[in-house]
Amino acid sequence: MKNKLTMSVFSVLLLLVLAACGGGDTGSGEAQGSSEGEEGSYDPITITFSHNQPVDSPEHEGALKFKEVVEEETDGQVTVELYPALQLGSLREQVEGTQLGEIDITMQPTAVVSPFVDDIKAVDLPYLFPTETEKMYQVLDSEVGDELLGTLKQGGFEGLGFWPGGYKLFTTNGTEIHQPTDFEGVAMRTMESPILLAQYEEWGGNPIPVPYAELYNSLQQGVVDGQENPLQTIFLNNYHEVQDTIVESHHGLMSYVLLTNQSWFNELPSSVQETIVAAEEAGRTTARETLAETEDEYRQNIIDSGVNYYELTDEEISAFKEASLPIHEEHYNTPEQQELLQKIYDKVEEVNNQ
Repeated sequence: MKNKLTMSVFSVLLLLVLAACGGGDTGSGEAQGSSEGEEGSYDPITITFSHNQPVDSPEHEGALKFKEVVEEETDGQVTVELYPALQLGSLREQVEGTQLGEIDITMQPTAVVSPFVDDIKAVDLPYLFPTETEKMYQVLDSEVGDELLGTLKQGGFEGLGFWPGGYKLFTTNGTEIHQPTDFEGVAMRTMESPILLAQYEEWGGNPIPVPYAELYNSLQQGVVDGQENPLQTIFLNNYHEVQDTIVESHHGLMSYVLLTNQSWFNELPSSVQETIVAAEEAGRTTARETLAETEDEYRQNIIDSGVNYYELTDEEISAFKEASLPIHEEHYNTPEQQELLQKIYDKVEEVNNQ
């Protein structure tokens, strides 16, 4: 009886010891797996990155830098496939593809994104931002810029940063623009953006949405009389060949936003998320520096082509600013939008007074 009792006690103790050892192994294994995940032990990832600009554009230079940083920092575990020049569809189709998760990252004008997320259209309000490039970047890179990027979550996107396109210019055929009323009867091509349509309607023009890929032919054939775009877009797409008047107006930004599918981004390993954020900043900086290096050349080449090229005077800009305020009030008008707009006004005033 005593021997049986001793064996029973021994068996129970042995089972307890084994269970403890087994539990310890399991816990250690789970912790180790989690740690390895944080350190980058993930399956290879391929990122699709689309945009609409040509391969010799500052935006594509920035995209190349983004690719370089991501692939170097992840030792090739993450690769980036770039699709420039509308390879993955129209501007709107690329935004839709990103929203649906068919494209991982896209770089698109905020005006193209605004039909998906109404709050982001603040970036396209006329005469809102400083007319000095570095001050404009200070506003976009500030806390209020981050708040604007945060609104993209409403559409299922993760906004990473504002990339440069430059200030937009007016271009027309046969019509000089010096004041808002000069747009009366002028058919102006815009992107498919409510705020840009409202802008030209307020100034007395006739805005017509035309896809980017069809713009040159539409100008050449007289479907529209004019359009707005920054210097680099005008030059690289040869719009100055089919427009005889180009006006440096500083009336609005062609700001691109780098955005991802939110679910895709949130499911990435944290180390990859951090690498993407760092690569975005590096790419944005490269794009801005490249634009600054080339913009004067683009301007001179356009002038040398023989078009009628001039800048609006300070007095003319003041008249446009006054005519644009109703657009701010009427078309960015929810309480939340008005609060955000006031923050932008305050930041603009701050950087202008530095």
